[in-house]
Amino acid sequence: MLDLWYKNAVIYCLDVDSFFDSDGDGIGDFRGLADHLDHIEALGATCIWVLPFYPSPNCDNGYDIADYYGVDPRYGSLGEFVDFIQAAKDRGLRVIVDLVVNHSSIDHPWFQASRADPTGRYGDWYVWSKEKPADADKGMVFPGVQKTTWTYDRKRQEYYFHRFYDHQPDLNIANPAVREEIQRIMGFWLALGVSGFRIDAAPFILEDLKKIHGADPHAYLAELQHFLSWREAEAMLLAEANITMEEAADYFGSGDRLHVIFNFPLNQKLFLAFAREDATPVRDFLKALPELPMVGQWATFLRNHDEIDLGRLAPDEKAEVFAAFGPDKAMQLYDRGLRRRLAPMLGGDERRIAMAFSLMLALPGTPVIWYGDEIGMGENMALPERDPVRIPMQWHPRGHGGFSAAEPAKWVRAPIPDGPFAHPFVNAEAQRTDPNSLFSTIQRLIRIRRSCREIGWAEAEVVETEDPATLALLSEWRGGSVLTLHNLSDRPVMIDIGASVGEGRAAHDLLRQNGELRRAEDGRCLLRLAPYGFEWLRIEQETDTRKG
Repeated sequence: MLDLWYKNAVIYCLDVDSFFDSDGDGIGDFRGLADHLDHIEALGATCIWVLPFYPSPNCDNGYDIADYYGVDPRYGSLGEFVDFIQAAKDRGLRVIVDLVVNHSSIDHPWFQASRADPTGRYGDWYVWSKEKPADADKGMVFPGVQKTTWTYDRKRQEYYFHRFYDHQPDLNIANPAVREEIQRIMGFWLALGVSGFRIDAAPFILEDLKKIHGADPHAYLAELQHFLSWREAEAMLLAEANITMEEAADYFGSGDRLHVIFNFPLNQKLFLAFAREDATPVRDFLKALPELPMVGQWATFLRNHDEIDLGRLAPDEKAEVFAAFGPDKAMQLYDRGLRRRLAPMLGGDERRIAMAFSLMLALPGTPVIWYGDEIGMGENMALPERDPVRIPMQWHPRGHGGFSAAEPAKWVRAPIPDGPFAHPFVNAEAQRTDPNSLFSTIQRLIRIRRSCREIGWAEAEVVETEDPATLALLSEWRGGSVLTLHNLSDRPVMIDIGASVGEGRAAHDLLRQNGELRRAEDGRCLLRLAPYGFEWLRIEQETDTRKG
């Protein structure tokens, strides 16, 4: 039986260049990351997702890769990467890395060879056209910034396709040699100790494959998993795939394709629910979740390294979320998303931030945390496009916050200069020693979540409540039952959990360990949730302490 470790994992996502700078050049590196793994271990995460660290011109946060087999010198050496992997392993932490194969950098030797010699080895490693397609102004990922998906190359005298920026030409996945090289890339990093891959832009890979090759593109996912399981049986594939629930079966297959997929539609419903202080959008969405194969899993999240994509919401719903969390046009991006961090969007209210984290951890799937959100870091809106949420980690209240010994003018990205989210007020050092801090609250929640394996393995049952502001979820697996309750509003609410507890059973408070919540004589079992309050309860056979 395979160890499906990701079912009960808690993933912590970070950018190496923003975590800790060990050599004073203003850029985070693997040595600094390895030296600060104690923070991630103390939080309770079990896996680290490292954003691209490969050699790159860095025109798109490292997603424009110039060498798939190396480490960008700014972050250290390949040897220091291996040291980091070993340090993580010593702490029981797994590591997954980005597999960015929809496109490469325009500077990659493959592309340079392809444009120089159309009939050579790399001539058809990219997608070329002698004529500019009629739909070249459609399907752009970055509207308002990107103007086309086809750009003319003067050297080859043809147009090349790029779903993203013009410095990121799309690889020709239909070419068997390209697919073989992708397996070689995977095998290389698996040999160095990674536990899997986050596949960047998975739907675009498949879309391009179908457009070029005409076959069922989802079969390629089975090809990737087959190779992965052959090389490292317990490694997993986590896909960035903003898909509808109707498409889920194509991506998961019978368990022979992807292991985990980010649940982007659920994330959008979450922010709609937060904006309304009404759980109905999330409740209705969870009721319609499709059944997954045993090895399949959703990944749940609040924030990630990109914008919060609201593109699947109705226009009036998107307008609601913008009005609540990004009313200024500068806070919005690509006409579809928010370029803000969680804490400032929720007004810095730690009750509400903690509730959001608790809810994310209670949702069916594997939770993914964006670095810094565990201490309530803010954003620097002066930075361009997606960079406001990628600011350097705030380690302590002294000096410039502890990310680097260099002056902030030399840092990879400018920190928050002042205000309530600046490092004197929001930093890891102060919160790790304060039992009432946001970090300590999330730490406790993660500890409880990891002990409640039912949530990672079971399909959550939505329990009906009378108040629309509340969400109650019951997860049952192998005889265990966990009930989570969340109040999304700024007013107290009462919930009768008697029906969920059932006859002859009692609810044990997992958060405060105050003993059993007992049923009243009329059968009700009332629970009061404070404004933005939440509870985690284990349902077990009732014990009678009066006997004996």
